[in-house]
Amino acid sequence: MVKDLYVTVPSFFRCPISLDVMKSPVSLCTGVTYDRDSIERWLDSGNNTCPATMQPLQTKDVVPNRTLQRLIKIWSESVHHNCRVDSVSNLAPSPEEIEAIVKALKSGDREQNVRRNNLSKLLTFARESEESREVLALTEGVVSMLVDLMIESTEIEEVVRLLDVMLPKIGERKELMTLQLKKGDEDSKNFLCSLLSVLQQGRLDSRIGSLRILEAIAIDAESQFMILENEGLLTEMVRFLCLESDPVLIEASLSCLIAISKPKRVKVKLAHLKTVSELRKLLKSPDVNVSITEKAMKLLETMSSSREGREDMCSDAACLEAVMEKMLKVTAETTERAVTVMWSVCYLFRDRRAQEAVASRNGLTIVLLLMQSNCSPAVRLMAADLLKIFRVNSKSRLSSYDTKTTHIMPF
Repeated sequence: MVKDLYVTVPSFFRCPISLDVMKSPVSLCTGVTYDRDSIERWLDSGNNTCPATMQPLQTKDVVPNRTLQRLIKIWSESVHHNCRVDSVSNLAPSPEEIEAIVKALKSGDREQNVRRNNLSKLLTFARESEESREVLALTEGVVSMLVDLMIESTEIEEVVRLLDVMLPKIGERKELMTLQLKKGDEDSKNFLCSLLSVLQQGRLDSRIGSLRILEAIAIDAESQFMILENEGLLTEMVRFLCLESDPVLIEASLSCLIAISKPKRVKVKLAHLKTVSELRKLLKSPDVNVSITEKAMKLLETMSSSREGREDMCSDAACLEAVMEKMLKVTAETTERAVTVMWSVCYLFRDRRAQEAVASRNGLTIVLLLMQSNCSPAVRLMAADLLKIFRVNSKSRLSSYDTKTTHIMPF
């Protein structure tokens, strides 16, 4: 009888957190590499430091360490036939193994652990490279099989994470949305209910993945209305906009809300959910990044085209103040959207509350400065319209300003 042989695992193959051989090594901005599942659990628990060095993290983004993953795979294969090695069974499988795994999943294996293990292997494979994701996306029936598993299995989070990684490769063909709608009303509702359960109870990366899947689905009015019908989805998205949420989650929520907010019914529902109040808090916060600011302003611009959205904005002077503050301080895109919001409520729909709020907060000065800046023609035209509104009592408005600024009046 041949005894099992054991080998010493190279220390840099082990995750500093779990001490197991890494299945999917990823590096933090500090340069330290961890197993993806271990570091994601650490970050999801609210930690904002590198576990090994305790340095504060400038970003929570992780980068796959493909070189180390290949070294682990080569090492694992070299000792596989003679030695017992812990925790390497989930290394990225070969393309040949992928075909067998997909076939097993399609066969509807009822064993939960087998399904979960197979999905984990597919996820590891998909994360390995662009080519791997291309192979999975082009494998016939894979996306359809994953949609079925979302509805029928208990491994919803595993499916969500896999679909999220594959989205760039399947989104262009609109395959996910088409398959989901073809399932019929009941199955479509169950698909969305599965995503809702992840938003309510899932891990951070699963929640972000669910939002990206919803955004990929919401490409026409039919799918947007279907999402609206599941009221819990919109409620969760708006809930994620709070400042205490992870920035990546906030941004994913904003992107999804922007994608589904074109129909009037969605805008009305967003107004009822007090979305304007949450957007105002994001715009007023000095801690949010440029991307979040841009998306928050874009969603405000969309909501300003509905009566309910404008009512919420005009009833919240602090919101209008936040919009004005971003007119000249962020990016050209943010400037254009901020001016559009002010033009909509003050000029197009002539809301007196909005006009008074803007005028009392040096809105005229901001508009004058904007017109002297290197703004786009569209912004210049809207600014000119706003200026006409504020010229109604121009003498009283300008009397308190330094006369050195009056030369920039274009009229």
